[in-house]
Amino acid sequence: MPGTIPSPSPIQTVLVANRGEIAVRVIRSARELGLHTIAIFGEGEHDAMHTRFADDAWRIPSTLPVPYLDIPAILEIAKRTEADAVHPGYGFLSENPAFAAACAEAGIIFIGPTAAAIAAMGDKIEARRIAIAAGVPTVPGSDGPVASLSDALAWGAQHGYPVAVKAAGGGGGRGFRVARGPDDMESAFHGASSEAARSFANPEVYLERYLDDPRHVEVQLMADTRGTILAVGDRDCSIQRRHQKLLEEAPAPGIPVETRRAMADAAVSLARAVDYLGAGTVEFLLDANGEFAFLEMNTRIQVEHPVTEMTTGIDLVLEQLLVAGGAPLSFTAADVAPRGHAIECRINAEDAGRGFAPVPGTIARFQAPAGMGVRVDTAAESGTVIHPAYDSLIAKIIAWGRDRTEATARMRRALEELVVDGVPTTREFHLRLVDHLIWVSGAATTTFLDRHPEVIPPPLASPPLANRVHDVPRELVVEVDGRRFDIRVHGTRNPDAAGGAQQRRPLPPTKPGGDRASESAMVLSPIQGTIVRVAVAAGDTVVLGQTICVVEAMKMENDVTAHRDGVVTGIVATPGMAVRVGDAIAEIA
Repeated sequence: MPGTIPSPSPIQTVLVANRGEIAVRVIRSARELGLHTIAIFGEGEHDAMHTRFADDAWRIPSTLPVPYLDIPAILEIAKRTEADAVHPGYGFLSENPAFAAACAEAGIIFIGPTAAAIAAMGDKIEARRIAIAAGVPTVPGSDGPVASLSDALAWGAQHGYPVAVKAAGGGGGRGFRVARGPDDMESAFHGASSEAARSFANPEVYLERYLDDPRHVEVQLMADTRGTILAVGDRDCSIQRRHQKLLEEAPAPGIPVETRRAMADAAVSLARAVDYLGAGTVEFLLDANGEFAFLEMNTRIQVEHPVTEMTTGIDLVLEQLLVAGGAPLSFTAADVAPRGHAIECRINAEDAGRGFAPVPGTIARFQAPAGMGVRVDTAAESGTVIHPAYDSLIAKIIAWGRDRTEATARMRRALEELVVDGVPTTREFHLRLVDHLIWVSGAATTTFLDRHPEVIPPPLASPPLANRVHDVPRELVVEVDGRRFDIRVHGTRNPDAAGGAQQRRPLPPTKPGGDRASESAMVLSPIQGTIVRVAVAAGDTVVLGQTICVVEAMKMENDVTAHRDGVVTGIVATPGMAVRVGDAIAEIA
């Protein structure tokens, strides 16, 4: 019977090796199949939504800063709970072949492809080779890792610019830089390499010709143990910031039938070349001439999978669980014709007006939209803490309509209903986006935000530099002459009144004698995070917009730039230093 794990089933208990909304999402489908679910959690997360939704929850016995990356600790829980299978979700260990191999060695089913397939597609250079051998179109690129800056410059001189410098061992927008000319190559090469080392424990990078104004279109795949590999529709993910997605839709609008079919066939060919199993996504870049080129393969469920589910009626996570248990896919190619249109907006804890800078904090109030055609995937609720060590995603709002126009109208209505107090979000950005004529026409490319900054809302007011904590919203309902009004009053709490709340560090002295320099000379951190690289030294001459240092926050790197032309007269920032909003980075005289 479709939607049933075969009996006797090798899977009765599933450990979900993740957190947040994807953990909740997996637990829901697992429970529909009658499976026992185990959640895991880190410090301070014992009451998180995913722990309450599961049948059982265990603290990860790890001392790592990010316990969800501790393979031995997670497998220890799996053994203690007699879990038959582990679902990795996305992020963390989901595309780590060592984790898949360790599960197999422990006799635990890894819900995903084999370690060999993950390794082949995770090594982006090897993935290019396999794609070329399978007849999948690719853009010109280096034959292997580029060992040095001089080699990168030589490749750029031979093949032309712009050049994409990309992490060999990862994806998702991390370890990715663009050099538009030889002068950009040094910062692009070292920036991509250092981020790749931190994100994927592999500093190797390779080069590709960078397509300047493409669309980002991807094909969803599902494969079972019987050799069936099906393309389950496509998605457009062109709206991005820093090569990370903000909005996705299915099906990708305005693509000719023959191009759509060719991309699906290419994706299936690539998957077949590595004996793929489970859910995966092959990503392509599509140019204005309708030519497409392989970008990468993600060997896991994608953040944006709900738009495919909404247009096909197929539960992709449930299918992952089924095929991992040895069942065939519960649908055929004839079942995947898209019905209607779906849009997903990622609601992140970010200040869009400040370069989408992530802002951790506590959600004071969360109210999700509902109604016809609206789905919300989230683990957020009033009181949820957006932790600086993890992703900034709060919720995914998905709207379905009979066509793209109706889906857009429903998305607009859903965004207007959404309430998130306590942290800034991308809600206002999305409201502006879905009204923009370029997006409405289905013509947006990956350079949309660069070319249309008017869609980005103004930055939020800067927080005080010392001795205050974030806004405390207070809502009142009043009636005037029989008419009801909602009134929201924003006040700022001072630490004494907040019961000893931690103070911001005051700006340090930057002149002899302890006198503080004029604040107009100071470069201040716009976000909370950790400094990973300092790009200047005392005495350097800098210009407006030049990178002073790079701050990593919530799994994203953020450039802190000079706010004026001048000379660097002092540097406070050092690699590894933790900073909060308003902390001094440097002084420019």
